[in-house]
Amino acid sequence: MADMEKVEKYRTYIENIINEYGNVKPSYGDVEMQILFDRERNHFQLNSVGWNQDQRIRGCLLHIDLKGSKIWIQHDGTEIGIANELADLGVPKEDIVLAFHAPYKRQYTGFAVA
Repeated sequence: MADMEKVEKYRTYIENIINEYGNVKPSYGDVEMQILFDRERNHFQLNSVGWNQDQRIRGCLLHIDLKGSKIWIQHDGTEIGIANELADLGVPKEDIVLAFHAPYKRQYTGFAVA
């Protein structure tokens, strides 16, 4: 498969996963899920913004980048793990980088080092 074709397929997978998580409203407070896609620069995020009683809620649930033809998971705040969901879709583990782990630890993850 050509790199551009692979990148487009990976974009679609990432966007579908983020859209699924973004459609789930938290069970607490007045919290909005914000889906942010920058297809031109290959950055994808899911953020939560709002209030739970008098406590401010603001944070990143998912942050994924495409670098070259690899998926770089910068942050994963899910229980299942986005890397596992992508692998279940057929993305080879050597195309998934767990960037939230230090470079020297990535060799032990079962996924790509870089």
